[in-house]
Amino acid sequence: MMVKELFVLDELVRASALLADEGDFKSLISVLVEQSLDITRSDLAALYLFKNPENKNSDLKLMYKRGAFEVANELLADTELVEFINECEKSVVLQERKPGPFDDLFVHPLMNSGIALPLKTSKSRIGILILNSRKALFYNKNSFNFLDSYTKQASGMLQNSRLYRELKDYVKKIEDLERYQESIFESMTNILITTDENNKIEYFNHIAEESMGLDEESIGVPLSQYFKKNLSRKVLNATEKVGATGQEILGMEGIYKRNNDERDMDFSLNVSALKGVRGKHKGLTLLFTDQTREQELKATAKVATEDRRVIKDMFARYLSNDIVQNLMDSPEMVKPGGGTKHATVFFADIRGYTSFSEDKSPEYIIEVLNEYFSEAVEIVIKYGGYIDKFIGDCIMAAWGVPMVNETEDAVKAVSCAVEIQNLVKDKDRQFFKGKAESLKVGFGMHTGDLVAGNLGSSRRMDYTVIGDTVNLAARLEGVSEAGEIIITEDTRKHLDDRFIIESRDAVKVKGKIKPIQIYNVVGMR
Repeated sequence: MMVKELFVLDELVRASALLADEGDFKSLISVLVEQSLDITRSDLAALYLFKNPENKNSDLKLMYKRGAFEVANELLADTELVEFINECEKSVVLQERKPGPFDDLFVHPLMNSGIALPLKTSKSRIGILILNSRKALFYNKNSFNFLDSYTKQASGMLQNSRLYRELKDYVKKIEDLERYQESIFESMTNILITTDENNKIEYFNHIAEESMGLDEESIGVPLSQYFKKNLSRKVLNATEKVGATGQEILGMEGIYKRNNDERDMDFSLNVSALKGVRGKHKGLTLLFTDQTREQELKATAKVATEDRRVIKDMFARYLSNDIVQNLMDSPEMVKPGGGTKHATVFFADIRGYTSFSEDKSPEYIIEVLNEYFSEAVEIVIKYGGYIDKFIGDCIMAAWGVPMVNETEDAVKAVSCAVEIQNLVKDKDRQFFKGKAESLKVGFGMHTGDLVAGNLGSSRRMDYTVIGDTVNLAARLEGVSEAGEIIITEDTRKHLDDRFIIESRDAVKVKGKIKPIQIYNVVGMR
């Protein structure tokens, strides 16, 4: 054997050992390119891999380069060089730069000789390794033999690495799928049990563990043996029949007898056969629906739905849609019976109504009131107030029930009263017209604790407010003159500078020993 051939063999053994030390695909690529360039002493080495190895018309992408020269990032599949290597699976060597079909072999303008070698296995195409030199007639038989043998070894290792990587990705997908499937099974509200081909327990979800006492020791126990004291013979026979015939059973009802003193479970059972390759019996899937628990959940849902319906019926006509929706989402805010609230209440009474109505027909009076109420009520709802009731020609409204925000409640209540008064004073108003044009409105308002809740009997029940706060607001309505908004100190302390407020002399009202300090809200700045 010649000295040069021995040198090539030594280099091949050494370079191959470096490849063998690597298992990662990217590391193998790096070793292949680096060793190919160093051993052949080329000026440039570039490895291009097929973007889609399964597609014969796939372009190639640059994956690794060595050498101080820029090269193209892609090799196109329709070039004669790539087409020739794909079809013939042979290497191409050019010893000098001349016009020809394989000009793409020179990956840089300064290169004058080059070699392109296919990276492939018997079943897969991997890519093309290209080496260039600035010298003409640079590559010889020994360099070609080294590169040919080295790329063949590298191709097998790259393919094995790629398959191993794909296998790892596939295994990870399976593991992720199994975790996902198990997560679904664990989140189920139904009881799930599976068996193997011998009808031994193989899997059960968390609900089965809670409801039927299954544990790790249950795995591998025959189904009929484990449940012989809990399920009837009829149910156990049915599961065996499914295993024998493969015909599923749906909606089979029965009673699961618990081992302790807990209440037995009424269930509905679906049994299906698990099939393997060519329809081979692989086990059973048992899906129990706890009908006892289901009925309890339905009852709870029915109560929740009824609570929401009652709240909607109770408040929809007297509160804004946003507040009604909040109450429906949190029905616990409306407690049965009564509860203490800190709220602001006003009474808005029509001044001059009694004398006005003396000689008017009931139909006309109702028409006048409804025209006023229609606009006043919208303003109350606009400011988030609760319309408690209509008392003849008087509107009673409250802020802070059923939802509380003390400072905002008082501000909204006074703002509402100011807007109603401004509307009454407006010459272009749509109510109090003709014979009713002299009618005015007076307000009495107070902020304090009261009781709010459902009052009445089983035949008729309303949400309303009662207490000293309500009584004082009603008394102040009687004190107010036409066009006034009379408030107490307890309401005034929640207001800011946006309101124009006049102090009035303290007044004595029924039910109070000491005079009450009052104010008139003239308007807003």
